[in-house]
Amino acid sequence: MESKPHAVFVAFPAQGHLNPMMQLAKLFRCKGFHITFVNTEFNHKRLIKSLGAEFVKGLPDFQFETIPDGLPESDKDATQDVEPLCEAIKNNCYAPFKELLNKLKTSSLHVPITCIIADALSGFAGRVAKDLGIQELQFWTASACGFVGHLQFDELVKRGILPFKGKVKWYYLI
Repeated sequence: MESKPHAVFVAFPAQGHLNPMMQLAKLFRCKGFHITFVNTEFNHKRLIKSLGAEFVKGLPDFQFETIPDGLPESDKDATQDVEPLCEAIKNNCYAPFKELLNKLKTSSLHVPITCIIADALSGFAGRVAKDLGIQELQFWTASACGFVGHLQFDELVKRGILPFKGKVKWYYLI
């Protein structure tokens, strides 16, 4: 019996990133993939609150897993503040994600991980994929216009247009 390919999806923990990543994961499942969808603990709790515990029970070939993100549970809007969110992801997700993948590799499912499909802003996932020798694909969840803007960022810095003067900070998570 031939086993299904197994894609691990990792979204950046913000709603505008989770929704397109979830849609892509569902498409892959329709094409015969086993799916592991990785959420941060903070966003997983928000997902349960929004869609109910039954939603995240998953299916035999679509499972949810979580990793800690370091965000304070007491702040229900923690993902709305970009600076601490970016710092938390950058500082707290690499090791737990690597540990999760190692756990999945030895789980009773016996479904080897074929690839990691990560949000382009979830740089930790690409580093883990490289460390473990797993193929990684990046998915840009924003609009095409946003992608073109992102590609021009270095040129804007070189020309002195960015960073803007004042309180605005720019983060590279990759």
